[in-house]
Formats: sequence, structure tokens, C-alpha cells
Amino acid sequence: MVVRVLGSAAGGGFPQWNCNCRVCAAARNGHNRAQPRTQSSIAVRAEHGPWYLINASPDLRQQLADLPQERGTALRTTPVAGIVLTDAEIDHTAGLLLLRESSVPLRIWSSEAVRHALTDHYPVLTMLESYCGVEWTRVDPGEQVVLDGVLELEAFATGGDPPLYMNGDGHGITATGLTIRDRETGGVLTYAPALEAVDDDIAARFRASDYVAVDGTFWTADELVSMGLAARDAYAMGHQPLAGPTGTLKLLEELPGKAILVHVNNTNPILLDDSEERAIVTSRGVEVAHDGMEVRL
Repeated sequence: MVVRVLGSAAGGGFPQWNCNCRVCAAARNGHNRAQPRTQSSIAVRAEHGPWYLINASPDLRQQLADLPQERGTALRTTPVAGIVLTDAEIDHTAGLLLLRESSVPLRIWSSEAVRHALTDHYPVLTMLESYCGVEWTRVDPGEQVVLDGVLELEAFATGGDPPLYMNGDGHGITATGLTIRDRETGGVLTYAPALEAVDDDIAARFRASDYVAVDGTFWTADELVSMGLAARDAYAMGHQPLAGPTGTLKLLEELPGKAILVHVNNTNPILLDDSEERAIVTSRGVEVAHDGMEVRL
């Protein structure tokens, strides 16, 4: 299995267009230790199979342009075989609209709750039906699908609030993570870009994985609150912070496999290569993902 990080930043990317925090300012002012990042997404494929997107960010056009692929000679080619959605947030679904010129219907996997959100509230799937069409397959938490007979994908709940655009009509919707097993190589990846808390089941998944790509959104719970940028803390937004006695970093450093941090918010100082926080992460054996990073399992 080949895993490519298409985008490693949270919503808004890095630097975020309207943010003047010290982290964004460093990137915008040419700080050579602050690497720009696009919004969160990965692509996976079997060793000899097609790419599958995990989420479709607003930066998808740029990400697909950078994705290694065989385009062939046809006038229209589809660079990916399908898209798996972990939630219905705009940051993970707006890129679907960029695929409307597809010459074949888009194959999309998601939970029923995500399908409902993207049909009745933010009607991305409805709009696509008028362009390329959609072939939707249900995969709720606890269910499995197999892609091309090789990649065995299992969804699991990771918590979090419904998208704000649902205006309180999102009862029962939750973000999901994915455990992906390659039946040919035996490699296991667990991907959880939005993680409200780590329960026993999720911890067990992490320990049984060769590679974990996990929510690195915030360094501390009060990161945005302390800057006056939000009224809710990280937990209320559905993201367990990295630092502190209940942070995810403690668990990640104890895993037998490798852990990388994805979906990193623009305010998180780990985005600065020479920051104290980055040094702490690195000393624990954990890596901050970057756009274009590839892993083979």
C-alpha cells in the first residue's frame, strides 16, 4: 500500500489567508523553517492499483496536479478511482465540486449521516448528479468495504460536532476514522484526521497499526481561546490536543508503529520546524506530516 499526504494542514491551510498569528506570519514573511501546507487529505493505493482519495479538500486541483499518476493518451482521464469521506465538513468535501468534469460518475463512500448532510443541507452530491453523476456506497462506523479486492477499509467513530451549516440538525452524525489493511502486503494504516478522544477501541487500533496518521490540529486545548479567536476550546471543536496529561502525544510516543500528525491548524507552533513544540514532538518519535510525503506499507 502506498499512502501519500496530499494536504497536511487543517481548514484554511497554512498560512491561512486572513490570519496574522505568529505561526502564519512566520510563513508569510519567508521564514525558511515554516513550510506552507494545503488542506487535509490523503490518497492511498495498492502497489499496482489506482489511487483513492480520502476526503476532497478545497485545494484538490493543486493536490491532484502533484499526484504521481499515469494519465494515458485519452482526451479525458480520471486520476482517481473513488473518494472516501470521513465527515461532511466543508474542508473535506468542497473539492468534490472540482471533480464535476469527470467523464464517469464519481464513486463515493461515506456514512449515511454524511450522505444526508451532503444531500439535504450542503447539497454537493445533488449538484454532482447534474454534472458527472455519483455512485454512492454506504460505509457506516463498524462496517467494512474492500477496494479493488486488495485494500480492506473499516470505518470507526471518532466523535465531534456536526458541521455548523446543519444548524443543529445533525443529531447522530460523527466524524470517522479509517483502518486500511493491504491484503497483499499485510500493511495496516489507521487514519483519524478529526479525533475528539481516544477510547480503548481507538487505542487498540493505533497499537495494531504499522502507521498512524492522526489529528494534530491543536497543541493545547485553549489555543484559539487564548488568542481571542474562538469561544470554544479544542475538545468542544472535536479535537483532542497534543500536549498535556490527557493529550494524544503521550499515547503516540508509546506506539510500536510510526505516528505522523495531520490536519494541523495554522496556529499550532509545531508547524515551525525550529519551535520548542516541534522539538518536543520529534523527541517523542512522532513526525509532523508535510504535503507530498509518501509511506509504503
